[in-house]
Amino acid sequence: MCAEYATFGLAPAMRAGGVLNDGGYQVHRDFVDFIVDGRPLLFQLSDLDAVSPLASDVPPAIFTAQVRSLLLESAAPLPGGRYVVYGCPECEDLACGAVTAVIRGDGEDFIWRDFAWQTDEHADLELNGYHGIGPFRFRGAEYRTALNALLEGRVPGPRRVLLIGARVAVLARLAAALRTIGVGADIAHDAHGVPPDELRGYGAVVLGHAATEQERAAVRRAFAHAGVPVAHVDGLAPIVPLLVAQIEHALDRSPVEQRRLTGLAATGEGADVEVTSACRVTLTAYRLDRLSRPHTREIFDGVLEAGRHRVALDPKAVRGRSFIVARTSGSVLVTAVHH
Repeated sequence: MCAEYATFGLAPAMRAGGVLNDGGYQVHRDFVDFIVDGRPLLFQLSDLDAVSPLASDVPPAIFTAQVRSLLLESAAPLPGGRYVVYGCPECEDLACGAVTAVIRGDGEDFIWRDFAWQTDEHADLELNGYHGIGPFRFRGAEYRTALNALLEGRVPGPRRVLLIGARVAVLARLAAALRTIGVGADIAHDAHGVPPDELRGYGAVVLGHAATEQERAAVRRAFAHAGVPVAHVDGLAPIVPLLVAQIEHALDRSPVEQRRLTGLAATGEGADVEVTSACRVTLTAYRLDRLSRPHTREIFDGVLEAGRHRVALDPKAVRGRSFIVARTSGSVLVTAVHH
């Protein structure tokens, strides 16, 4: 029995999409994460690439059913009173693996216990249990208030991105890549004359590297006039995977203090990376040569412990106009290399 209470909350989170070095894609997913004692529960479950059942792209009826299930207003979907807490970000198949837990009521309280990794209907706690995680006892009023707020407001749907620039071919490739990973994208010459209701549907606006300051100011005025707190992305270079990474960072609505990847800076000698908990981090270098041809090099792929780390860079990979993208399963950071 859990004697002490844990706090329960919810916060927007993201599974970062992206264009991978091998030519594949990773799907973008927006979801609501569980915040236990002020920290995302997902971060306590090792370096797990997963999303909660409270995702923005599920149909409203299913989203509501998931919330009511967590409120114990319906029977548990798995034997033994078990509920899916985190599942595969690419599909809903239990065979891909999911984190499950027993959720039950105790008077006014709610208790989450016996966390396990599960790939079929029955969980083996001895073999696949998350020992040391939970049990968590939540105060009923706090728990119900947080989940009922989702029923009243529902998590915002997936955001679209407005791409503005003169290089139509680059924008077309970028739009295609964004749509492939699940982010809607529209292309325009500018934002002038776009109805405010349409502008409110965008989560980010991207301007090409060659955009003038006057053009950037005009775009800011259009969105300000519509009352839209949109994220502005200044494209660093006409390299599609790099631009996708910039956009993914701009679309991240999770609280900064609850992110795993919190710092990135780079010089010609090395990259400084800061993470808040142990996780897998990849570093990729992008550069343009003298003929403006893009080059890509994977610099690092490994697990980093919480703290600040220095990763050496190959001078050949970052010579000239170059950039570094740091990525975890949930977030992305981008920086120019300062020589």
